[in-house]
Amino acid sequence: MKQPAVYIMASERNGTLYTGVTSNLPKRIYEHKNGVTDGFTAQYKCSALVYYAVFDDMTAAITEEKRIKGGSRKRKLALIETMNPDWKDLYNDIV
Repeated sequence: MKQPAVYIMASERNGTLYTGVTSNLPKRIYEHKNGVTDGFTAQYKCSALVYYAVFDDMTAAITEEKRIKGGSRKRKLALIETMNPDWKDLYNDIV
């Protein structure tokens, strides 16, 4: 299922954060959680999906990813807290 989305992975509550964009959120999060590829999320153990937003087209998703990445850590934390105040791993909500 192709659905553009922006997401934030975390190592733990208030821990290391990773922001990404994808056209297949369940597949991409599975890859992060299971270490399918080496990279930032594997190195820093960012395995909890703590935020996501879906979009109608990839251009809008990429624009939002850049906006989030360009913002401060404080803004990222506020974004997560708005959607997910308990910092629950949202992966089961998307599969």
